[in-house]
Amino acid sequence: MTTPTTSRRTSPIPEDVLVVGAGLAGAQTVAALRAHGYAGGIRVLGAEDVPPYDRPPLSKHLLDRPGPAWLTDELGLDLHGLADDVRLGVTARALRLDRDRPGATVVTDDGEHRASCVVLATGSHAVRVPAWPSALTLHSAADADRLRGALDGGPRRLVVVGAGWVGAEVAGVAAAAGHHVTVVEARDAPLVTGLGSRVGALTVPWYAAAGVDLRTRAAVTAVEDGAVRLADGAVLPADVVLVAVGARPAAAWLAGALPLDGGAVPVDEAYRVLGPDGPLDGVLAVGDVARRRSARHGWVPGGHWEEALRGPDVLVRRLLGVDDDGAELTPYVFSTQLGHDLTMFGLRGDDDAPTVLGDPADGGWSVLWTRAADGAVTAALTVDRPRDVGAARRLLGGPELPVVPLDGASTLAELVRRR
Repeated sequence: MTTPTTSRRTSPIPEDVLVVGAGLAGAQTVAALRAHGYAGGIRVLGAEDVPPYDRPPLSKHLLDRPGPAWLTDELGLDLHGLADDVRLGVTARALRLDRDRPGATVVTDDGEHRASCVVLATGSHAVRVPAWPSALTLHSAADADRLRGALDGGPRRLVVVGAGWVGAEVAGVAAAAGHHVTVVEARDAPLVTGLGSRVGALTVPWYAAAGVDLRTRAAVTAVEDGAVRLADGAVLPADVVLVAVGARPAAAWLAGALPLDGGAVPVDEAYRVLGPDGPLDGVLAVGDVARRRSARHGWVPGGHWEEALRGPDVLVRRLLGVDDDGAELTPYVFSTQLGHDLTMFGLRGDDDAPTVLGDPADGGWSVLWTRAADGAVTAALTVDRPRDVGAARRLLGGPELPVVPLDGASTLAELVRRR
């Protein structure tokens, strides 16, 4: 256990901490508080009525792991043993700031909860289309149970709306299990949000190879019982429809109390919530609900694995004044889809230029994105190249974005060795 110091403390050590959210980010915040010697009271409010679990396996192992990946098993994290009071199945409805003292009050279904330090870790939620009430989404353990149940009992005709990370993962898992899968994507390629059109298009052949019917530039106009209608007049038979068109920060309950940025809570490098006049005293946010200011990347949205897994440790160190090296977290995404392993580090901009290393038609390959203004590498993707994963992490893990010569390199590992 580390003894707190005052060297990097952002404010006085709080008398008590209220963590709103009992997912990975919330649970890791509690664990970090105790690991770094915090002896004050810790309370946790969680909207789901089950203990903390890991979300990535919900899609990657939808059919071969019917139970949640509990954090007690995955990380040895016993939330009830670390916090003084854990209340699950309690939804936060509003936040009320205290003008004359640090902290805030959280209003829930079961009353009001005040603390001198409030950590917002309410995560995100799947985007739903109200006009399609019969369609399923996949974000929570309960969602996964419903989708598994719908696919149970033999081959089903599954239509997945959206070829993003989750849609591609579920499509591959379902097709491998013998279901008839069609993926409908409104844009011109899969993974456009994460990878851009050019790189996303390199994944198109994976769908046919996995037995999945991919339809791009296809807009859905209606989801009906047994069918999905497209804008071009096509009607796709469907026993099950999964809408996988992204997630949004679970921050609507904060509207009116905090200035939201694109629906997320803006925070500084220490995860302090930013108000109109600077950081708010005793109010922090971490994980998917937060949008972090970064000297290296500008603004980093939530939804990256490192923000929920390691962001809480940075938050707690700076809250308590525990020495750290000042290093920034690198945005990190991993995916297993349609028989391929993808790992991405960094944060590409829409105008950044991709350079492909290797031949996508001939096995593993990687991509580097560079900024036109100064040639800095903003992001790196590896596909079926385990050796390039560590190289990508080292390349994007420094205090500044790197500038590297790309000529002649066929792998990221080779490029990093030449630096």
